[in-house]
Amino acid sequence: MGEMGIWVPGNTPPDEGYWKSLLCDGENGQAAPLASQEMYWDGDNLDSPFDSMAEPPSDSTAETVAVEDPWEFAREAMECGQVVELPVVGSNRGGVLVGLDGLRGFVPASHLLNLSPLAGEDERCAELQRLVGSRLSLKVIELDAERGRFVLSERASQLDESQRQELLDTLCAGDIRYGRVSNLCSFGAFVDLGGLEGLVHVSELSWGRVEHPGDVIKKNQIVEVYVLNIDRQRGRVGLSIKRLQPDPWQAVEDVYQVGQTVEGTITHIVDFGAFARIEQGLEGLIHISELADGNFVHPRNVVQEGDVVVARILTIDSRRRRMGLSIRRT
Repeated sequence: MGEMGIWVPGNTPPDEGYWKSLLCDGENGQAAPLASQEMYWDGDNLDSPFDSMAEPPSDSTAETVAVEDPWEFAREAMECGQVVELPVVGSNRGGVLVGLDGLRGFVPASHLLNLSPLAGEDERCAELQRLVGSRLSLKVIELDAERGRFVLSERASQLDESQRQELLDTLCAGDIRYGRVSNLCSFGAFVDLGGLEGLVHVSELSWGRVEHPGDVIKKNQIVEVYVLNIDRQRGRVGLSIKRLQPDPWQAVEDVYQVGQTVEGTITHIVDFGAFARIEQGLEGLIHISELADGNFVHPRNVVQEGDVVVARILTIDSRRRRMGLSIRRT
């Protein structure tokens, strides 16, 4: 148990009486921007500080933090160590409650920053009450969906921010680091470098064509990355995975020659022809006139994505990263 009987992670979890006492200790709160019509924190009917919260009055300044699945969002935030910003919707002498789209999260007073350590109980309660309506940067430290418990810490998030700033200050372009893939999106992958996230744009994932980042890397995978650039003012870091791998175009003329017959896989079809991958990161274009003899309406009438074809190399231009191929001439 921590100060004033507040549970600190790592000790024995609180029993049901603890959670009910949190509600009965004080009733300082405001309506949170959620869908339920229940009265907020009445101290009699609620056994947990995590029941759905009340509709806000029309003049409420609190903002809704809406997510598709709040429990899943909180679980991912805890697993990834993500810092989340949530509105404070209530307080008592044990701490404050924050709202996340239907969930009530509890922040123990011992996990809040800027509370006066020598303040008396009345002054302490007043300080906690003044936090209602503000927003805190928090880290999820305990989650139990079955028991409806959701505990957060402002102190833990501050430690993360300190670590993030230190890393941002010391990181340099050209550094090589290891990190964990924290999120994937259509335009790239976010990699956690140890408190600081950087973006690997989809064009920097591989020398080859990448339709979606999930095709080449997975979430939570540990990857080696090259630091491309750093924007310290905006806290942004550009990363690359492909820069740590050989660029096949650098040695293409040493490996392949005009007139050589090669095997390739059709990767992409366009109106003017089809692209074939000769090796990872090395693609050549089969112009529509080099696909087959005779007349055909579209390249798809001759080849499909995934087809393995035999082609003859017509041209190689390493500077422009282009290779011309022909199926017809084989």
